[in-house]
Order: sequence, then structure tokens, then C-alpha cells
Amino acid sequence: MSKIIIAIDGYSSCGKSTVAKALAAHLGYAYVDSGSMYRCVTLYALRKGVIKDHSFIEDEIIKLLPEINLRFEFNPHTKSSDTFLNEENVEKDIRQMVVSENVSKVSAIHQVRVKMIAIQRELGKNKGIVVDGRDIGTNVFPQAELKLFMTADTDIRTQRRYDELNSKGQHIPFIDVKKNLLDRDFQDTHRKENPMVQAKDAIVLDNSELSREEQLQYILKLIKDLTLSVD
Repeated sequence: MSKIIIAIDGYSSCGKSTVAKALAAHLGYAYVDSGSMYRCVTLYALRKGVIKDHSFIEDEIIKLLPEINLRFEFNPHTKSSDTFLNEENVEKDIRQMVVSENVSKVSAIHQVRVKMIAIQRELGKNKGIVVDGRDIGTNVFPQAELKLFMTADTDIRTQRRYDELNSKGQHIPFIDVKKNLLDRDFQDTHRKENPMVQAKDAIVLDNSELSREEQLQYILKLIKDLTLSVD
């Protein structure tokens, strides 16, 4: 069966990772959460004290890059991939609000993007991969056979993120969560280094009113309609 690359881009907290994980599991593909890679760089910089009060010097972030090693490992309990930073499972740590507040600025650094993109392309060289992020279909894998651009109503995205944080014991006011999402939207779409834009050949998926299963079935139908092989 011929394997393909599936690129999923879109806004924060619109369910990219959730549907990408489900899709990868269904197809038996590898899953790469590119956003978690930038979160790892941000987390490492925070731990090293390079980021202070939401500000940093770019050169200090760049100096840390050789110290950062990333990998993904399938977790049989959650049936998804966990992110490892220097052999430490940081899947929970990289979802903290302090990381979310700084990740867009860190991901805008040219040298950071160069390193992360190189890792992503290496992981996808044999295809059979689902990757989600902000510029996967436009920059990382412009040759991807299937490109999706996901979006959802802002308040619905905020509620999803709010519920996720609360489930992890992080009780952040709804209005603060919404502000963080809007700030990230602006930063992601206005950065100079590969800003988030919809690829011309991407299919838009607004999942405001769609369940996870409905999204999965919709994408599988897209693949079938493209005459691609699916189990």
C-alpha cells in the first residue's frame, strides 16, 4: 500500500492534535506534533532561565539548541505519542500556560524553525506520517498528498482549552485563556518566519460543531475520494 504524508495546519486549540492522533492510529502511520517540538524548546529555555517575564534575547535561545534532543514514543496507555526532551517525558509540562504564553515568540526565531523543520522532514522522509502544526502544508511538507486547514469558533476553542487546563489542575480564568489564544493567533499569522497561512490546495475543516468521530470519518472519506488506499 502506498503511504502518504498528511499535513494538518490550523489555529490553536481547534483539535489538530486530537484528530491527527486518531488518524495516525487508524492508518498505522507515525504521528508528529510539531507544536510540541516548539513547546519543548520553550520549556527548556524557561528551565534555563533564558525566558524571563515573557521576554528573552534570541541569541540565548539559539545557544541552547545544540543541547536539545527530541523524540516521540508511542504510549500504549493513551494510544498516542508522548514527547521526550533529552530523554524526559515532558508531555504534561509542555502544556502549561507559561509555555503557551511564550511558544509563539520562540517558534518565530529563524534558527529554531530551521532545526525543528529539519527534524520533521527527517521523520517524514519515508512518508506514512501525519503532522500537525502551523506551516506544515505550506513550508515543511508542501508536497504532502493531503493538506487540511482546521479552524473553529474562537469561544469554542477557548472552552476546549479551558477544559483541558482544568482537567490538568490548572485553573486559569476563561478570559485569560481566550486572550492567550487570540495573542497566539496574531503572533502565528503575523510572524516574519513562515507565518501561518492556509495552503492554496488545503481543504478547510471547521470543526466547531463536529465530534471527534465525525472529523475522523470526514478525513477518511477525503482520502478515499482521492483514491488513496486506506485500511
